[in-house]
Amino acid sequence: MTPQTAKAPAVSASLSSNRAFLKRVFENCHDISFDHWSYGADLGYEALSVYCRTLVPEDRNPYVKQTLHDLTGLDSGAAATATPSAVGSYFQSGGVAKQGFAVVRELSEVVDLVLQGCVVLFFDQWDGALVYHAPEIEKRPVSEPVNEPVVHGPREGTVEDLGKNLGLLRQRIPSSDLKIEWISAGRLSKTSIAFCYLEPVVAPDLLAEFRRRIAGLERYDVPETSYVEDWIQDSAYSPFPQFRYTERTDTATAALMEGKIAVLVDHTPSILIAPAYLVDFIGSSEDYYVRTVYASMIRLLRLLAFSIALTLPSIYIALSTFHSELIPTVLLLAILDTREGIPFSAFVEALIMEISFELLREAGIRLPRPVGPAVSIVGALVIGQAAIMAKIASPIMVIVVALTGIASFAIPNYGMGIALRILRFPYMVAAAALGGFGLMIAMLLTLLHLTSLHTLGQPYLTSLAPFRWKDMRDIVVRIPLKQLLRSPRSRRLSIPSNGRKDPG
Repeated sequence: MTPQTAKAPAVSASLSSNRAFLKRVFENCHDISFDHWSYGADLGYEALSVYCRTLVPEDRNPYVKQTLHDLTGLDSGAAATATPSAVGSYFQSGGVAKQGFAVVRELSEVVDLVLQGCVVLFFDQWDGALVYHAPEIEKRPVSEPVNEPVVHGPREGTVEDLGKNLGLLRQRIPSSDLKIEWISAGRLSKTSIAFCYLEPVVAPDLLAEFRRRIAGLERYDVPETSYVEDWIQDSAYSPFPQFRYTERTDTATAALMEGKIAVLVDHTPSILIAPAYLVDFIGSSEDYYVRTVYASMIRLLRLLAFSIALTLPSIYIALSTFHSELIPTVLLLAILDTREGIPFSAFVEALIMEISFELLREAGIRLPRPVGPAVSIVGALVIGQAAIMAKIASPIMVIVVALTGIASFAIPNYGMGIALRILRFPYMVAAAALGGFGLMIAMLLTLLHLTSLHTLGQPYLTSLAPFRWKDMRDIVVRIPLKQLLRSPRSRRLSIPSNGRKDPG
């Protein structure tokens, strides 16, 4: 509630009093329109419509005319006998109207509704107001998500309209078990936040913990979904993401069926999936739309890419600096030959090239889309060749950095890719300081952090620890869907809405 409406009075029977209050509240708001009307016998009664021109279409319906038409059931010319008392009694008793309406009694509600795209009608000598919902803003149509492309599978993605996104989820799960709860956040923005879950599937303690954490968010303005993540996450300083984002309705639906909670914020297309475990960042929605052998092979490649993106530069630094005896003689001679004349150590050389690659990657993202990829590719080629010719970096180091970058692009989740980019530098420092021993210490510290990390109160390594063979059927490889559907990873998913357990 804004300061102007904190002590707003009730709607007055005096039209001039209501108009004066709204004029004061909407002072210097030049997109708020006040239209005056006359109606009734000899046009002896006054009416006022208030709306926001930037939210209501220009060719808006004449709501006063429509209101009088609903009241009399006649053409507008025959509405001369309408009086303010007739208008009030008719609509207060829920009279039939062509347009959906509501009757409000508080001017604070009127202010909020006008700013939400409603047309509000006041009638002199009536202490109520009629509200018609009439927003019409250009919105992006449903299309394929840019950040999550697939070769096989649905092309349906979310948009910036919360109602439309919830409708897309409801279309995929037309069941009363899909529960949707709403909260409104922010004194100024009044952002609508919805969270969805499947009642027979979600764990009650998980849902209770989520409600407890999100309870205090109503006091703050939430312009985007990431604000919700920052509010409810367990560890704000961990490099590993504890929740997933998606703009694909099929991915969100699959998460709901696994017992997860989906959080949607108005005016943003990203869906927050809570909780998210480490294994959730390895898979992709397309894994379930292709054959088992291909999906399993792709997952193994992703695991290899995960290892390369995290450790390849540090392994090269450790081997070339401390453990050259582990490198085959022919390869070692080739590396020494390419490093001849390089004034930097392997660590400094790797640091320069990695920072250059990260700058190119960031520049490619921030530049306009038509020129961004071209600039990043040309920049990488030119800088790499120039660094070799200037004896700043060796060819083998350029290859190592390029392989590391390519491997990081193979990670299907952007948040996990950022985590690997962050961890890569401490790993390089550890390898430069203590060689393979330092690299082992860094890996052990990472493992200790992962074992202690939680997401919404749940262990981050769920499905990996404690180790069970049956939990591996949809992690490293993907077993055939026929078997996977009979024994889903979430045990609670096998409980249908009637309470009977699935015999599978």
